Amino acid sequence: MNWINLTEEAQLEEINKNSAVKPQVIFKHSTRCSISKTAWNRVEKSDNLPDADYYYLDLITYRDISNKIPEIYGIEHESPQVIVIKDGKASYDADHFDITVDDLSEAIA
Repeated sequence: MNWINLTEEAQLEEINKNSAVKPQVIFKHSTRCSISKTAWNRVEKSDNLPDADYYYLDLITYRDISNKIPEIYGIEHESPQVIVIKDGKASYDADHFDITVDDLSEAIA
């Protein structure tokens, strides 16, 4: 899977714009958390996720971007967290062990 590193706040505007064309997925990952590592591995190892742009956010390194996401999308911050953006809105989010490939696939489709 090709992940786009989310490292600049300006990318959030790009995500909003592109979400009108195809789903955008943000995976907020805490590199210090074993639960986050488990959730990341589930998603990363999947080879059958639908077409979307997939963004990876290291929320420890890019805390400012992580903090901006709840402001923009009106969702509560969690870690780990996966968010699907469609038409400029968070259409789905899941956190911790609720992050599953099946649910994510359904939300993207």
